[in-house]
Amino acid sequence: MRLTVGQALVRFLAAQWSERDGEERRFFPGCFGIFGHGNVAGIGQALLEYGEEMPYYMARNEQAMVHTASGFARMNDRLSTFACTTSIGPGATNMVTGAALATVNRLPVLLLPGDVFATRPANPVLQELEDARSYDVSVNDCFKPVSKYWDRINRPEQLPSALMAAMRVLTGPAETGAVTLALPQDVQAEAYDWPDELFARRVWR
Repeated sequence: MRLTVGQALVRFLAAQWSERDGEERRFFPGCFGIFGHGNVAGIGQALLEYGEEMPYYMARNEQAMVHTASGFARMNDRLSTFACTTSIGPGATNMVTGAALATVNRLPVLLLPGDVFATRPANPVLQELEDARSYDVSVNDCFKPVSKYWDRINRPEQLPSALMAAMRVLTGPAETGAVTLALPQDVQAEAYDWPDELFARRVWR
């Protein structure tokens, strides 16, 4: 099935379920987000297209939406949570405190910040805030010490293994916390032929 990385990501998240004591529920009942350069043309388009499967809820503050997702996860015994997406730069770094709170309290939240161009056609672009010492570093590296799992998707082929690792951590009853998948803005919009089984309904017990 040919989809963009953003579309594949949203379709995968919509197919994840959790189960305890015979009761199943959607693991991601929706996605909070604030759009800007870095996520509007990838994840934003996908959320618009798959709104029935993965409802989008507009947020006004990045830190608050992560705290809201954490509170939702706590109230639901860690059996479901929200994804949170932001633009590049300050929009992403505003989520760092929320990520720290989630990880310290072992509350599952999925963070999807936009990231710098993987192909590096231009540097800098608006508020990317690259590290001048290395173009392999962006502000999303701030999430590494406050995330239970962190990855940057520089190629579409990397997405399936990263998603499975993310779900393993998010659904872990003992060692869960914030999971960050940094998504370069050009990769989000890149099309790829995905195996159908990536979008099969999965129940995490």
